[in-house]
Amino acid sequence: MQFRQQALAKLRSPEELDLPVRFARPQGWLVLSVTIVAMAAASVWAVTGTVTSTVDAPAVLTHAEGSYILQSPVAGQVTAVLAREGEQLAANAPVLRVCTARGETAVVRTVAAGRVTTLAAAIGAIVPTGANVAAVEKVAHAHDPLYATVYVSAGSAAAIPADAAVDLTVQSVPTQRYGVLRGHVRTVGRSVRTRQQIAAYLGDDQLGEQFTAKGRPVAVLVRLDRSSATGSGLKWSSADGPPYALTSMTLATASIRLAGQRPVDWLLP
Repeated sequence: MQFRQQALAKLRSPEELDLPVRFARPQGWLVLSVTIVAMAAASVWAVTGTVTSTVDAPAVLTHAEGSYILQSPVAGQVTAVLAREGEQLAANAPVLRVCTARGETAVVRTVAAGRVTTLAAAIGAIVPTGANVAAVEKVAHAHDPLYATVYVSAGSAAAIPADAAVDLTVQSVPTQRYGVLRGHVRTVGRSVRTRQQIAAYLGDDQLGEQFTAKGRPVAVLVRLDRSSATGSGLKWSSADGPPYALTSMTLATASIRLAGQRPVDWLLP
């Protein structure tokens, strides 16, 4: 009976035709507006924006001309070491003196001016003909600028644009404290490098094996950004960078920014 009385009361009440009809609450309109704006922004970005990707590869700090390996022209015993590691030498400067079995003395000399990076022979050592006895980096002056040589896989090298930005994580520099080293691509090699070519350029057989462990790479020469405000004379992601200068043959990991791609092409290949 209770429900019957309610139904009869409803029928006797007049229609409330003069009351406004509310289709949505203000909160609903706000959500709808935000959704429309977000979809419009996403559509514009999909057409005009770009997606930036990077390629990571091993690197080593060097001078632009590379290095060369000195070999003993004769077999014999090293009787004198005439140079020191890190020493800057002129062309045709004596490095080692080797005494042959016949008592003759041969002097191993530099081929071009440079800095001695490695001495592989000590006094008293017996060396065969053609043995590697030293590595010399081709640098005319001690203050010649450093570069970074990055060994990128052949498949990724083609996508590297000219003057691409490069971030270098240097092994001898604490990244959390000083950040990464800044640079830009100077040149991209046109052909892959063999283990022997890399070893000859860097003056280090082990690096030649290390950089070709996953295949023959392409050499990318990176110009390091300069800064007079840092102790190293180079630009870092931090304000000051390390308070000391970097030396050649320092290993690093490079992150090269590739050319941007349209999001539509990236999402819908």
